[in-house]
Amino acid sequence: MKQVLIDRYGPPEEVARCADVPDVGRPGAGEVVFEVLAFPINPADVSFCRGTYRLKPTLPATPGAECIGRVTAVGAGVSHVEPGDLVINLQRENWTQRRRVKGDDVIPVPAKLDLRQAAMLRINPPTALLLLTDIVTLKPGDWVIQNVANSAVGRIVIRLARARGIKTVNVVRRESLFAELTALGADACVVDGPELAESVKAQTGGGAIRLGLDAVSGRATARLASCLADGGVVCNYGSMSGEDPVMARGTLTNNGLKLVGFILGRFLATRSREQIRTIYADLGRQILDGTLSAPVEKVYGIDDITQALAHAQRGARAGKILVAPNGAV
Repeated sequence: MKQVLIDRYGPPEEVARCADVPDVGRPGAGEVVFEVLAFPINPADVSFCRGTYRLKPTLPATPGAECIGRVTAVGAGVSHVEPGDLVINLQRENWTQRRRVKGDDVIPVPAKLDLRQAAMLRINPPTALLLLTDIVTLKPGDWVIQNVANSAVGRIVIRLARARGIKTVNVVRRESLFAELTALGADACVVDGPELAESVKAQTGGGAIRLGLDAVSGRATARLASCLADGGVVCNYGSMSGEDPVMARGTLTNNGLKLVGFILGRFLATRSREQIRTIYADLGRQILDGTLSAPVEKVYGIDDITQALAHAQRGARAGKILVAPNGAV
């Protein structure tokens, strides 16, 4: 079978290669084998290839934080999935044609899910959901502000917040994105910059903002914090700038703001497997009914992983880059 490997860290399009490797074989007791139908190229995958991600396994290694698969075989003792089921995998190393994993690591999803959307279900939708539910107790009418609002997570935050009656201020780098985000349900859109707090106040009528979602870090964190009401919380879940979050000391001491961090695995780890399955089943239903979706710009084959990685790193894309290891989806 074919699998993507990196033998060294560096520019992803230079270090990743498609290799022929032994097949995964039959599942043992408590295991599941599934065919990988599609996987997305996420920023974390790019960082993994560069060697700047938090995880650095022994090389050679296979990237891939998420995928959608179809079960081909199950071992003794596995009862929650069966051959033919669509599943997502909670483990990594998914840039391959087939996987053999522990049964508990696969989560069934609705059978009729669009495969392109299903490939992006594992990380971004639950991240957006838990950012809205686990950081601050929000009620209808409350305001949330987020930067990189046009990202996959940002778009889902808009849709999920809208469904809950929560208002969103959406910070982006260019005004041309406003119409698109408004169509998704954004209540306010602003361009990031030194006068962000004043721009946000004008858009919200001075409404108190209790939660800020930061995926940029660096000085962008401080600009986001300047928009929050006293006692508000800035939650950092990414670093598109490649820098650590920066906040003015006065916002922490005088205004009582808090800076907290988010990583999906840690927040899911507080939940049982049944609770995790329920979360994904609900998100899958929202994808099925059209409430949640994310744009896809292009789908590549696994042999074209170099071109796919180069494409995924271009700016101003219209959607995610996917790879279909076993044929078109």
